[in-house]
Amino acid sequence: MAARALWKGAISFGLVHIPVDLYTAVQEHDLDLSMLDRRDFSPVGYKRYNKKNGKDVDWDDIVKGYEYEDGEYVVLSDEDLKRANVEATGTIDIQAFVDAADVPLTYYEHPYYLAPSKGGAKVYALLRETLRRAGKIGIATVVIRTKQHLCALVCMDDKIVLNTLRFETEIRDSEDLKLPPVSLKSAGISDKEMKMALSLVEGMAEEWNPSQYHDTYKEDVMALIKKKIKAGQTKTLTAPEPERKAPRSSNVVDLVALLQDSLGKRSGKGATKATPAQDEEAEEEAPAPRKRAAAKTAPARAKTAAARKPAAKSSTARKAA
Repeated sequence: MAARALWKGAISFGLVHIPVDLYTAVQEHDLDLSMLDRRDFSPVGYKRYNKKNGKDVDWDDIVKGYEYEDGEYVVLSDEDLKRANVEATGTIDIQAFVDAADVPLTYYEHPYYLAPSKGGAKVYALLRETLRRAGKIGIATVVIRTKQHLCALVCMDDKIVLNTLRFETEIRDSEDLKLPPVSLKSAGISDKEMKMALSLVEGMAEEWNPSQYHDTYKEDVMALIKKKIKAGQTKTLTAPEPERKAPRSSNVVDLVALLQDSLGKRSGKGATKATPAQDEEAEEEAPAPRKRAAAKTAPARAKTAAARKPAAKSSTARKAA
């Protein structure tokens, strides 16, 4: 099935307008869980109802409104929202070009694909190659549905990706977080610890391969679901396990030992497990030392017995006297 455009408009690039269509670049694979009434396991639903009379309301009878005073609303239609700023709702207005590295990752929000619409292929290609050769990204604004977004236009292979950005006012300040100092000395990190940590990173470094990463938690939950179905536990609530107290963590951490263990696991070094043949040889050789020990103790026992015999004779002599 052909992709459906979420938005149609144009990129405003100086005096140039590039007609484009906007498509979502992601597809969600969330676990679809339904809400049930635990008393009879019936699905729980939501109703659109009139809060004044309690009656159900059809979608065709629903309009949008802004509450400017308690209980007083200004009704806004889709046409009103569009007419508020026709240009903003129909254009992606590029305002500046910046280096991608200058935009912190916390600003990036949601990616979309931009594709040229009828008559826009040439100017689309012009902007794409301009971004590529300049090594810049375009910073623009766009209105999607009823919200204006800051966005970045990024050249990616043969397409232009629009990635919505958060406004600065949406980014929380991190000054109230208790973070360690940037200086290694102030953070209490030794040169040895730093070198070992870098060695661990180098040992784990590899090319980006997104296909090797997947949602293992979802797979585990689905495996549990299949297990319950197979066991006939389709309407059985699993009792929660008792909470386990988290082990107390020590303030003193031997980072060197932890890093050494991590490096050992990555390199595959360590003690090798004895094979069954080695175990048998060890069992056969073990009794030999015990025999030698027994041989050494035999003369000692003989001496002890000899020492006891004279004592017996002296006792007989005393009786005769």
